[in-house]
Amino acid sequence: MTDDSPGDLLFVGTATTVIRYGDITVLTDPNFLHRGQRAYLGYGLWSRRRTEPALQPADLPPIDLVMLSHLHADHWDRVATRELDKQLPVFTTKAAARRLHQRRFRSAEGLDPWEQRTMTRGRTTLRVTALPGAHARGPLAPLFPPVIGSLLEFSGPDLPGLTLYQSGDTLLVDQLEEIPRRCPDIDVGLIHLGGTKILGMLLTMDGQEGATWLRRLAPRVGIPIHYDDYTVFRSPLSDFLAELKRQNVDVPVRTVDRGDRVPLPPF
Repeated sequence: MTDDSPGDLLFVGTATTVIRYGDITVLTDPNFLHRGQRAYLGYGLWSRRRTEPALQPADLPPIDLVMLSHLHADHWDRVATRELDKQLPVFTTKAAARRLHQRRFRSAEGLDPWEQRTMTRGRTTLRVTALPGAHARGPLAPLFPPVIGSLLEFSGPDLPGLTLYQSGDTLLVDQLEEIPRRCPDIDVGLIHLGGTKILGMLLTMDGQEGATWLRRLAPRVGIPIHYDDYTVFRSPLSDFLAELKRQNVDVPVRTVDRGDRVPLPPF
């Protein structure tokens, strides 16, 4: 983090970020596979990584919490299972927590949408709220893992409050409409894009859905992630940026390259 900022967000790649604010550091959706390696997506389906992550687990700062939106191998891979500290707290879905327990991550805890947990480190407090999401629509939706988004609310003495939303791998479904009603004052919105398609089904927001959702969510700043790292991603960042213009979305957007840091708050 910079001298004049209480924190920053480092974009590692895919949906992996390192969020440092005050005395708390959060790792999201840890994916460290190298370019050319394959991630298993279930039912015999694989996707090859197109990009190189900005760092590996050995390069991470001390981590206080892992936020995992769901258990697909482009969000928690075999490198994370092998190299992350098994004692790390992990907040995720209940289905993912059960699987992580089998991998000896005994501190993984599953949350239903709108459940909250709080942690304090030093002079910083973090309140986590699990938020709704859906990885697929229609009759095939039960074949895909449950997904949560999350709201991270940082506070502390002499620390500017920060509210950060991350969408998780969701589509623009009715369940999301409750989020801006209950959470009207979001500072940073991390939007998972990519227009992921498997067997012709859309599984993450494409540019059009992402722009629409950003307009409805209305954070102070939007940061698009999860858009070009795997072969199943079919909607590039350019689709999203074009849709922002077409829909006249009045939300500032900050694009980041892998390895870039965004100061927090970013305004």
